[in-house]
Amino acid sequence: MITYTLSELLEAVGLILSDNLPDRYWVKAEISSLSARTGGHCYMELIESNIAKVRANCWANVWYDLSRRFTAATDRTLQPGMSILAQVSVSFHRLYGFSLTIHDIDPLFSLGDIAMKRQENIAKLEKTGMTKKQRLLSLPTLPKRIAVISSQSAAGYQDFEHQLKSNNYSFAFHTTLFEAAMQGENAAKTIIEAIKTINQEAGFDAIVIIRGGGATTDLSCFDDYDLAVACACSTTAVITGIGHTRDVSLLDMVAYRSLKTPTAVAEFFIGLMAEQLTSLVELDNRLHRTAIAFVERKRQRADSIALRLRSAFINIIRSKSMQLAVYENNINICSPERIFKKGYTLTTLNGQLLKSRTQVKDGDIIQTEWQDGCATSVIRDK
Repeated sequence: MITYTLSELLEAVGLILSDNLPDRYWVKAEISSLSARTGGHCYMELIESNIAKVRANCWANVWYDLSRRFTAATDRTLQPGMSILAQVSVSFHRLYGFSLTIHDIDPLFSLGDIAMKRQENIAKLEKTGMTKKQRLLSLPTLPKRIAVISSQSAAGYQDFEHQLKSNNYSFAFHTTLFEAAMQGENAAKTIIEAIKTINQEAGFDAIVIIRGGGATTDLSCFDDYDLAVACACSTTAVITGIGHTRDVSLLDMVAYRSLKTPTAVAEFFIGLMAEQLTSLVELDNRLHRTAIAFVERKRQRADSIALRLRSAFINIIRSKSMQLAVYENNINICSPERIFKKGYTLTTLNGQLLKSRTQVKDGDIIQTEWQDGCATSVIRDK
């Protein structure tokens, strides 16, 4: 039996592969991991679902031109999770093992795959109701406490803060920054964590996710399906201002409100407050007008009542005056002076009016009055 050293066996395997395989293949695979340095080589791991995995290398002299052409054609950078159609050659080294060397990548294949996956994700979000969940929420009438997800050093964040805090109405807003990466491989993950943290803390009126303008390649993280789901499931309304110039991201599709820029998001909040101020001013004016009208109606009613009281008082005075005149006439008719003028006299006994002879007896002293005088008499019985 022939015995080989390990190196001899592996070298034989390498010779067999090189002698029996074509120089290059076009291979469909998904990038599992990617490590590239500017101006250097790119190292990848390619997979096919859970059934195949291999190392792949793209050397610097090829990678520089290949990556530029891919980005120009797709507006995306090569990154994990992306499906590619790569032209490769098989390499087998007795020390480093089996690997593929990448010579070219077809950007049209990846572009189609990106578009297809995006449409699949959109369909999945719509089917599960994720595109409507945020619309069922409502913002407070006066949204003042705002949680901001952004990078502290980002120009978009600075623009948002300046616009919000230098508003012409002097409205006071309270913002809290939750830092997250706004581009790159870890961006979606850090934004998801920030959303979870904000919802756990509670007390915020709204969540704002903002980023200034940039290349489409820098904004690809906002098309992440898991990020879209996290946004849709947030119990606090999410407003986005990512600075897209063309496409609407998945994050925009599920957000409570999507605006173009961080400045536009700030203006949105200022506008909400201004609407309430306008409503208050209008209400104040209506109350003022209502109060004036109410006082005027009451004044007119008071004037009417006063006029009616005056008229009633005059009528009462007239009625009472007529009654007094009647009383006066009756008194005059029955007065002693009138009786005296007719020849009658008034006789009294001890101040008591005498109407009958039986009221006096012998010796009583009576007083008799005439119109022009009076006399005293003594009763003598015969």
